[in-house]
Amino acid sequence: MIFAGLTATQLFAIFGVAAAAMIALYILKLRRRTFAVPFAPLWMRILKDKDATSLFSKLKRLLSLLVQLAILALLVLALGDPRARAALIKGRTLVVLVDASASMQATDDPGKSLTRDVQPTRADKAKDEVKTLIRGLGGADRMLIAQMDATTTPLGPMSGDTAELERELAELRPTDTRADFARALRFATDTLRGVENPEIVVVSDGGLAPAVDSSGPVHVGDIKVSYVAVGEGKRNVGVTQFSVRRYPLDKSRYEVMLEVTNTGPETEDIELSLLGDGQVVDLTKLRLKPGERLPRFYPNLSGASRTLEAKLRPLGASIDVLPADDHAFALLPERRRAKILVVTAGNTYLEAALLLDEYLDVELVSPKQYLATYAAKAKAYDVLLFDAITPAEMPRANAIYIDPRGPGSPVKVEGEIVQPGFDKIDRKHPIVRFTALDDVNIARGHKLKPELSDRIVGASSEGPILVTGTRGGYKFVAIGFDPRDSDLPLRIAWPLLLLNSINFFTEEDSSYLSSFRTGDVWRVPVATDVRDAALTGPYGIADLVPVHEGRAVYQGSRAGFYDLKSKRGDEEVKASFAANLLDVDESTVSVRPELMVDGKPAGKVQGFQVGVRREVWIYLLIAVLLIAVIEWATYHRRVTV
Repeated sequence: MIFAGLTATQLFAIFGVAAAAMIALYILKLRRRTFAVPFAPLWMRILKDKDATSLFSKLKRLLSLLVQLAILALLVLALGDPRARAALIKGRTLVVLVDASASMQATDDPGKSLTRDVQPTRADKAKDEVKTLIRGLGGADRMLIAQMDATTTPLGPMSGDTAELERELAELRPTDTRADFARALRFATDTLRGVENPEIVVVSDGGLAPAVDSSGPVHVGDIKVSYVAVGEGKRNVGVTQFSVRRYPLDKSRYEVMLEVTNTGPETEDIELSLLGDGQVVDLTKLRLKPGERLPRFYPNLSGASRTLEAKLRPLGASIDVLPADDHAFALLPERRRAKILVVTAGNTYLEAALLLDEYLDVELVSPKQYLATYAAKAKAYDVLLFDAITPAEMPRANAIYIDPRGPGSPVKVEGEIVQPGFDKIDRKHPIVRFTALDDVNIARGHKLKPELSDRIVGASSEGPILVTGTRGGYKFVAIGFDPRDSDLPLRIAWPLLLLNSINFFTEEDSSYLSSFRTGDVWRVPVATDVRDAALTGPYGIADLVPVHEGRAVYQGSRAGFYDLKSKRGDEEVKASFAANLLDVDESTVSVRPELMVDGKPAGKVQGFQVGVRREVWIYLLIAVLLIAVIEWATYHRRVTV
């Protein structure tokens, strides 16, 4: 036995001083007061009886003193926090990783409920398991609880306080993301590095990817890893892919692609409904075999202007235990008429190409009219298009430059190139979407010299001829040749190149990205001069998110529709987008009885005994209370007085 609190020397000193003071007070209490009486013989008989019982009275008073000294000794020992030497050596340091991924929202027991309308989820069962571990901690044990989803979030510091650990556990909430097991294990191993008796406890349904990341497999070394499996159900059907886009040349129509997957072991009957702006667009009954992945394609749809949703509902005896993957969301690019100002001396090819999009308000002006009237109000237009004309000053607006020249060009223009071609094309850039430029014949053009932050979309062997970038917070597209000096106007790529460039300004590249994936870092386009933006999620809670290089950066954990508000000067700019789970691994809800970590199976949890604590001082205080109760009872019954 050793003392974890005060040392033995300090305890003896405290006991000696306190005991001496107690004995002195006790002796003072026994001194009789001198009291004069008028007739002494009257008291002789009483004193004679008192002498007969004096020995017994002394024994009773001695017993009372011993009881007080025993209480004092127990209190002093409690200050020393005595513990067995083995208990101090075997104290454990635990990191408990609680799975909070989407599959932990599964409700395995439809018949049971926490309240009238709420069914218990796997996350609720995981909390119960962790509570059992907390209440079974030893006196020398310490625990840290971490929520494991797309990130790893400690719910509190390392602690042995069971009440505090239970309060932290109550804050755990499952998310609509997958669990990053490798990240969680690296967090746990870093936390436990250098401590004695480390242990990692994983509480999960086992639906975890192998613990491998960009740095390779995660090695836990000598750290003990234990696994607590939660969950029972296996049957589930979910939406695993969902994508929507408008047709580039007919924005009143759109197409939808989705995939429905049965991850369970039995055939399931479901109802799939497609909703546009909250109204049912399509309703289908499907039967999926075990493990079947069924793609669905809806071409040439109309009737929805902004939002699309896909919903699943089990039919008949079918069972779906995970509601998180039964609902998917998508957002169509907002349809609005873009105001285009074309500065040209006359170009039939250009004017005809712009007539193909009914959502363009095109205004044609001559170079003289632009300089006299329109240059001052260029900001009122969504896009300015300069046809073989370059103003001396760059306008404060998004602009397309066809064959730019002179100091007003957004990029420097070098010497003339004879018969350039598109030898290199950045096919991922949105302005060349659906185009074929490889075999375009060009008589002559000019070499563009972009800045470091610009992006070269097309280049010949002699230099760039198609460049995009940003100047003063506004984007530009520069085409280094006059299309009339080529056969480009005779190809379908000509109007597509123009319309894609306009869409690049007015709708941004992410417009065709109908939804983000939960758990990923989202980079939502905003104005380049904005520093932060307010993001409102599906639960109506607004978060302030940072903006970096014209993108609002946020890691989302909930599926649904989002609104992003930012300010550009005095003008409030609003953007919307959707987020989805869309993860087959999370939709697979069957519980894995075994968890492999670092090439070997995790063991079972051991050494947690609910109700047994190894702090001896607790029992010493209980003994003090019991003795005090006995002393009180015997005193009032005049046994020890």
